[in-house]
Amino acid sequence: MDAPRLILASKSPRRAELLTRLGLDFVVRVAEVDESLPPGEEPAAAAQRLARLKAEYARAAGALAIGCDTLVVDSGEILGKPTTREEAVEMVRRLQGDEHVVYTGVALATPERVESAVEGTRVWFRSLDAKECEEYVATGEPMDKAGAYGIQGFGAAIVERVDGDFFTVMGLPVARLLELFRRFGWRYAFGHGLVPF
Repeated sequence: MDAPRLILASKSPRRAELLTRLGLDFVVRVAEVDESLPPGEEPAAAAQRLARLKAEYARAAGALAIGCDTLVVDSGEILGKPTTREEAVEMVRRLQGDEHVVYTGVALATPERVESAVEGTRVWFRSLDAKECEEYVATGEPMDKAGAYGIQGFGAAIVERVDGDFFTVMGLPVARLLELFRRFGWRYAFGHGLVPF
């Protein structure tokens, strides 16, 4: 039995990089969904709901569509992607020297079915002075990322420690994704991609 086609419902280069590292072939179909959050929705539930919406948007016959959504939460407040350089600096200054939580929802969908999961990871930034916050934002890296940082790039220099799944912070909890593949009857075989079990 041939492995299913994979569709990544995301334009994130980090998610694409992780799938490529696993040796999985996929195509990208960016999901156009309403990402607004209703008042009172819990961040973990929101990340999972949005991941499901994206996977459902991209699903197609004979394929498994992968949807993801990442939310950065500080003191109960969701920090989205900054819209200005000043907003990015403020986010980094807010997170420096403290702990926050990153939730990433992941979903798989076919035309008949959708399965999803969510992972939460605690992240601590080291203490940064104002100049360091501005220098980091000046790299341009924070501008398309929730919480205004990317752990896999220059942001590695501001993260002090992580408690949980590192790949959740990158935007794709790999262990959860492999668990979802199994729910659809596929297991990950090293060097061979997805095989039935």
